Amino acid sequence: MSELQVNIAGVSFKNPVLAASGTFGFGREYGRLYDISKLGGICCKAVTLEERQGNPPPRIAETPSGMLNSVGLQNMGVDYFLGSELPFMRRAKAAVIVNIAGRTAEEYRAVAEKLNDSDIAMIELNISCPNVKEGGAAFGVNAASAANVTRQVRRHCKKPLMVKLSPNAANIAEIAAAVESEGADAVSLINTITGMRIDLKSRRPVLHTNTGGLSGPAVFPVAVRMVWEVYKRVKIPVVGAGGIASWQDAAEMMMAGASAVQVGSAMFLDPYAPLKIIDGLRDYAAREKLQNISEIVGSVKAYE
Repeated sequence: MSELQVNIAGVSFKNPVLAASGTFGFGREYGRLYDISKLGGICCKAVTLEERQGNPPPRIAETPSGMLNSVGLQNMGVDYFLGSELPFMRRAKAAVIVNIAGRTAEEYRAVAEKLNDSDIAMIELNISCPNVKEGGAAFGVNAASAANVTRQVRRHCKKPLMVKLSPNAANIAEIAAAVESEGADAVSLINTITGMRIDLKSRRPVLHTNTGGLSGPAVFPVAVRMVWEVYKRVKIPVVGAGGIASWQDAAEMMMAGASAVQVGSAMFLDPYAPLKIIDGLRDYAAREKLQNISEIVGSVKAYE
């Protein structure tokens, strides 16, 4: 049997298929359907320093080949996560990657510090959040801002640190290089792309926040391109996300340079999508006579 185990920043995962942050919550709902320990790992819903109520509805809308969301990082805060959600995830024997968010670099740092002594595999630093000290622009759209928040968290974080990059940056490879220079152990990309839809009858945006994050198959080609660009620029592992719905998508993303993949919106249509992707990758590796699925990482033969 071909080997699906992968290593990212010193952390071993049984396979390269991870549940993306947000769409999987903390695993409770999906845990009623199947053994979530079968996944390579779970990037849990974003955790902040204090409880957040999120944005007012409507905050989710379907679009052709995807969806828009502006949930607004609703969660009960890091202390609640440590006391209630993490124990469940550990009992479920899932490899836990904690996505953290904040309004300031100090908030990010404080959340990371609270997680230092916990039994988690990795922290995923979500830099698509608005930086309230810099006028509200996302940390991840500016290399200096991305580097600064990574540097501050790295100084106080004892866990492997993966930085989740925003596709709304002018040059995502430049952002990746900036966070790598400040100690990021890996990067994940892409987060959602800012989009908007309008209801013709009411003439109002379909989301209360006017704009939201676009995810799903519509963003997949963009994600593949950005993963390829980042893989060529940095030496740290790249985790690919954005519109992955099949094992073929996952293999394509890995050929572009991803050491592992995150599956998100696809699970709203088919909760079993990650398991089907794992089985598909295993069969593909066997057909191709691969010793390890990692052999295809970055194997795309791009034209000169």
